[in-house]
Amino acid sequence: MKKLLKKVVVVVCSAAVGFVNGFFGGGGGMLLVPLLEKVMKCPVKKSHATAIAIILPISIASAITYIINGYFDWTSVLSVSGGCIAGGAAGALLLKKLPTGIVAVAFALIMIGVGVKLTFF
Repeated sequence: MKKLLKKVVVVVCSAAVGFVNGFFGGGGGMLLVPLLEKVMKCPVKKSHATAIAIILPISIASAITYIINGYFDWTSVLSVSGGCIAGGAAGALLLKKLPTGIVAVAFALIMIGVGVKLTFF
């Protein structure tokens, strides 16, 4: 029964991750990392790296839907893509070098900071 419940939780949470990422245009990874860590028992660093790999196809599917419906700004894509790619590569390299505890605390602080900003500002 415990395995069935875990599978149900994973399916429901995964659907929520896809919905959040598609609806808000991002943020699914913020939900996916805790799912991978707490429910799937994936180590911290692997959770972060795996979340990126999982979010890629979700983001592509969402982007295609946005493009088809005319909600896409090519100028913005061209303006920020280089910085995002460079930042992503730097973050991935830093993830490899930082201790797991620091990664976990940094992620928690970012989540708290985003929550506070969205709540009050």
